[in-house]
Amino acid sequence: MRYKNAQNILPDKLLRELQQYISGGMLYVPAAGEKKPWGEASGARSYYKQRNQAIREAYRAGANVPQLAQQYGLTEEAIRKILSA
Repeated sequence: MRYKNAQNILPDKLLRELQQYISGGMLYVPAAGEKKPWGEASGARSYYKQRNQAIREAYRAGANVPQLAQQYGLTEEAIRKILSA
């Protein structure tokens, strides 16, 4: 995303209004439209859902919490939270 000078793209009235709130600073303007839930665009949500399901299945198959923590690079507390969800 490139920086754009508001003076070059906004109407004078809108520019003056914005300057009352953030004069000389930087402002992020999100894209219009519906916002996707966390992890939807990147695939992270799907990845963690599958990983957590694999952890639950491995636990039911006999793996213990320390083994799962080592295998997945997580703390034992994180494994317990996944198992309790």
